[in-house]
Amino acid sequence: MVEGFKIHVTIQPYTLVFTFDAGTSRGVLRQKQTFILRAESSAFPGLTGLGEAGPLKGLSPDDRPDFLQKAREILEGISDVSFPFDPEKILQNLCAMPFEEFPSLRFGLETAILDLFHGGKRKLLSNPFYDRGTPIPINGLIWMGDRAFMKNQIEQKLLEGYNCIKMKIGAIDFELELALLEEIRTKYSEEEISLRVDANGAFGKEEAMHKLERLGKLGIHSIEQPIAPGNPEAMEKICSESPVPVALDEELIGIVDPNRKKALLDRVRPAYLILKPTLLGGMLATKEWIQLAEQAGIGWWMTSALESNIGLNAVAQFTSSLQPKLPQGLGTGTLYRNNFPSPLRIASGKLHYESRQAWELPEWLGAD
Repeated sequence: MVEGFKIHVTIQPYTLVFTFDAGTSRGVLRQKQTFILRAESSAFPGLTGLGEAGPLKGLSPDDRPDFLQKAREILEGISDVSFPFDPEKILQNLCAMPFEEFPSLRFGLETAILDLFHGGKRKLLSNPFYDRGTPIPINGLIWMGDRAFMKNQIEQKLLEGYNCIKMKIGAIDFELELALLEEIRTKYSEEEISLRVDANGAFGKEEAMHKLERLGKLGIHSIEQPIAPGNPEAMEKICSESPVPVALDEELIGIVDPNRKKALLDRVRPAYLILKPTLLGGMLATKEWIQLAEQAGIGWWMTSALESNIGLNAVAQFTSSLQPKLPQGLGTGTLYRNNFPSPLRIASGKLHYESRQAWELPEWLGAD
């Protein structure tokens, strides 16, 4: 009786090219370097599982110049590992492997091996999004730029049927950002349009509360990471006093030990967590944050980390399996001019999986 299967995984870099200059408080993004994993096994002849390791520049623990070299060494090392014919145990085995410094690689491996296990059909686990085509509500993301560019994005998202708008703030004139938010709120109530803002840690500790008080007058749903991570005392004070509910994002990166995770949440007491499996080390590591958050009465939602459609599909299926209650940050599939054509579609402020639409993958990715 065969008790497990061995895999061969290769990795190849791929450069995603933005369709526009995507402005954030950390600079303008024009390209995104990502890495595509292919998993094969004699136990699944003729099939290929795909995954994506996409470190975020300046944020990911595995954003390092020797990433590809180290990834290939890790992948070569797991070629002798026997994986069980059980999806949950596959995840447990990967989570136990000692490469915490490479969270995006772990998520890419999870994706590739689970895809292979389920027949190389880009299905990873049981979830309503893939299985029944149940759409996932998402927020409409507004990137930084000049007033005309940002206003045009907002108008377009509202026309497209979004009822949750997320605007990146903190790098341009704060008065301009407030004015744009005020325009939305003048036309739409909090019940009609939910407004999220993401500062990406751009506020200074001394100015943060003043800015939050002004934002609080606009009925803002939440603000992501108002100050830079690594300032627990200041973040604790902000979370307890801010008129705008605070969500932690970058603050979670690099925290692996469950006791440290719990200690952070117990001390800071944020209203929400923003979860990116690529940055947090995969599905089980992300689930651990969710369990701790729910025990503490903290809300959460998932976001992509600017992956291609391969990684976005993985995050969406994982998210759907968790029965999310809030709009998710999964509207990034249209960012790139050279993304992989897929069944992922956005309509009426929701992400859909159109099962009648096949994945169109280049030959080097093992197209069906």
